[in-house]
Amino acid sequence: MSDKHQEFYKYHGTGNDFIIINNQQNIFVPGQQLIKKLCDRHFGIGSDGLILISASDRADFRMEYYNADGLESSFCGNGGRCAAAFAFSHGLAESLMLIDAVDGLHPAEVLSDNSPVYQVKLNMNQVRNWDKFGDDLIINTGSPHYVKQITNLDSFDVITEGKKIRHDQSITTDGINVNFFEMVNGIPNIRTFERGVEDETLSCGTGVTASAIAASLWFGGSNFHIQTIGGMLTVSFDRHGDSFENITLEGPAEFVFKGQILVP
Repeated sequence: MSDKHQEFYKYHGTGNDFIIINNQQNIFVPGQQLIKKLCDRHFGIGSDGLILISASDRADFRMEYYNADGLESSFCGNGGRCAAAFAFSHGLAESLMLIDAVDGLHPAEVLSDNSPVYQVKLNMNQVRNWDKFGDDLIINTGSPHYVKQITNLDSFDVITEGKKIRHDQSITTDGINVNFFEMVNGIPNIRTFERGVEDETLSCGTGVTASAIAASLWFGGSNFHIQTIGGMLTVSFDRHGDSFENITLEGPAEFVFKGQILVP
């Protein structure tokens, strides 16, 4: 069987970057080694993950998300915002839309269109349960996150310490994303080690959301501007005791480039 040219688009949300493929005709067949190669920053296009936009009978489209290791993953917040920007810019959805994802339905809204930059707000699933692990918190916001307060975040060895927690079997047998958190001048700053990428990423939407919930539990509040290496994101929610509802993640989603690559 001969290779074929596959069109792709590259987007990022505060430095968290994704390959997006419109797969509504089911032409692209995902495979672990193929996706891993496409995401490779030396031998492929390069990204933190790959998003397939496919048809849905209950939403404007379905978002299938794969980590850079080639495996289908849990929900990705920045990926969801980039998928919304892609769908809007390609006429697949209006500015108000509904996304079908692995963890359920997610309303989203493109708040502004200054192409190639779109301001996108995404509704996350409610959080009713979270756990303590010593002084740290474990919060699932569509993906599981471990949030740990530290000092001197800028010089912290995120990769070494993140790997230890990510693989700690006493925390979870499935692995976990790790967020290191420091409050700086009243603004939560975070750095994230992502499972599936197995490295630090410049931003993480579900991690920012988990960190905002952690900030509320530690300090109070329900609206946070959170600083990542790649930029600022905003998380808002309604808090009722230890339950968090109407959670939204807002920030920029930017189109970078498009191209074609040969795939089997």
